[in-house]
Amino acid sequence: MAAETKGKNSAGQGNTNRKGNGSSKMSAKQRAQKKRRKIFIFAAEIVVLLVALFVLYGVLQGEKVGRVEIKESDIIMNEKVAENESLKGYRNIALFGVDSTAGEIRKNTRTDTIMIASINQDTGEVKLVSLYRDTYLNLSNDTYTKCNAAYRKGGPEMAINMLNMNLDLNITDFVTVGFAGLTDTIDALGGVYIDVDEEELKHINNYQYCMAEDLKRSYTEVTETGYQLLDGLQATAYCRIRYTAGNDFKRAERQREVLQAVADVAKKANVSSLTSIANNVFDEVYTSLDLSEIVELLGSITKYSIVAEDGFPREDMRATGNVGSSGSCVVPVSLTDNVKWLHEFLFNETGYEVSTDVQKISEKIYSDTASYVK
Repeated sequence: MAAETKGKNSAGQGNTNRKGNGSSKMSAKQRAQKKRRKIFIFAAEIVVLLVALFVLYGVLQGEKVGRVEIKESDIIMNEKVAENESLKGYRNIALFGVDSTAGEIRKNTRTDTIMIASINQDTGEVKLVSLYRDTYLNLSNDTYTKCNAAYRKGGPEMAINMLNMNLDLNITDFVTVGFAGLTDTIDALGGVYIDVDEEELKHINNYQYCMAEDLKRSYTEVTETGYQLLDGLQATAYCRIRYTAGNDFKRAERQREVLQAVADVAKKANVSSLTSIANNVFDEVYTSLDLSEIVELLGSITKYSIVAEDGFPREDMRATGNVGSSGSCVVPVSLTDNVKWLHEFLFNETGYEVSTDVQKISEKIYSDTASYVK
């Protein structure tokens, strides 16, 4: 403001001098230019004001975000991973979808969805990997059972540590969403297009009915197959279908399909839509990301594209079976080989040699499961 006042004073003094010197009055062209300049400055100020208001709005809404500050000392990352140059060009974020309609997303609930979003920071390419929820792994505390128990026992910190320890990763950030959060996000975006087949049609409305009761909402039945626009509750129900060919493996594939559809729609969203999302969803999300990171990601969403997706353990390197008290599990047949494949898939890291931690975990998994799996 001081600089602006000083500039006006200087201009005023200059005009006085010119008048004193008998200079001619400003021409019509000069007056028009001055007017256009004022209009431009005014328009620029309006744009800045709108941006400021939007950021302020985000701050106010951001206060509702269930945010946790994860301490670096709470995250397990062995020395080999910390020094791995191949990981340094990527940002890896854990995505958790919890089986909760009651709003419990911080702890004490199992993760129906466990995904890793790996972002190539140079190219904007994103790769998604679903970790099957029943995969038999080390929960990060030398307890071996289904990996979705990690979040229930120790919240996102333990779930992140489970991922890092078993997969040689360097994850420090996460986003958790429940049924209501996913439903509201999709509704705020105007729905997503999904191809529903005959088998899926048999189940999607049953899931809708259950969720609608728990969330105290109405729902609209899906009545036909084919490529169609699904609303939030319909798409969330679609994500939950597991009683078709492929069982939970197919369900994880549906979850990635919906996430891809959400990303495609979000790229086309305007400020109004993003504001609506902020209003409806921020208090239904639990995350380690702060507001500035969320704003940065939203602001550059068009730069990102999902280029590949898959599930872990890989189809030709997994088995299933009832593993003692853990019940029905997905078993990585050689965790070592699966982790080598994962690093090649995510980071183009050919010939990756796993850490000694992963080697030991792999041996323990084989010892625990060899007599159970088929």
